[in-house]
Amino acid sequence: MKIEKILNNNAVISIKDNQEIIIIGRGIAFQKRAGDQIAEEQIDKIFTLENEDMMTNFKTLIADMPIEYMQLSEKIIAYAKMKLGKKLNESIYIHLTDHIYYAVDRFKNHLPIKNGLLWEIRQLYRDEYEVGLEALNMICDQFGVILPEDEAGFLALHFINAELNEEMPVVHDMTKIMQEILTLVRYHFKIDFNENSLHFYRFITHLKFFAQRLVKGNHYNSSTNDDLYQVIQMKYPDAHTCALKIKKFIESMYTYVLTDEEMIYLTIHIERVVKSNNDK
Repeated sequence: MKIEKILNNNAVISIKDNQEIIIIGRGIAFQKRAGDQIAEEQIDKIFTLENEDMMTNFKTLIADMPIEYMQLSEKIIAYAKMKLGKKLNESIYIHLTDHIYYAVDRFKNHLPIKNGLLWEIRQLYRDEYEVGLEALNMICDQFGVILPEDEAGFLALHFINAELNEEMPVVHDMTKIMQEILTLVRYHFKIDFNENSLHFYRFITHLKFFAQRLVKGNHYNSSTNDDLYQVIQMKYPDAHTCALKIKKFIESMYTYVLTDEEMIYLTIHIERVVKSNNDK
């Protein structure tokens, strides 16, 4: 492949199939100029970002970024994809690399940042948090710095953001809403959740997508008939009473009105998670 533009000694821009790509490799552009060919054995990674703005941001990031951070970020992302089994938005390559670089820089300058959502992240996004912890080990192996546990939470949020294809403020608001609903259920039934149960995992997943709709203002178009809702109310009266509390709270705090279909699913999930908790 031919060099179109040099970003730094370790990164160049080339063209493949009429599309701009970024090629990473240690010393790949050393004593090279635009028009020169790239040796295949020097290529570590090729990035193809379809979003034009994202590609522009990535070029800016790479121009001043030591190659070690790019290589480590790619390694962590590969691990995350394997452990989570989910597709991650390509923006993760920009945001994660940038975060790791400045997290290490803050640590070296004794400027740690507390993660106010760490407890919620550990509870609501356990898989992503575990990946975040392993990422801290990788960072320690690479740079010899032991970042605080708060950073595992921050890294987890980046993975969640890439899974849902949302911006970080949206994920932050979603987490807050999910925790508020869990608190209402916990206080209503005076229980501590069995966080290892399958029903708790399913409840969290349901709340994640509900909170995403709420934050983005995408109301659920209900097609359920009234008879089914009435059956659910009679079959699970305690869970439905709790669901009504949640509905009132959400309407008061976020001016979002749950549909009957949302109430059905919420009631069923509450019933299942509480029952599994009582059966443990």
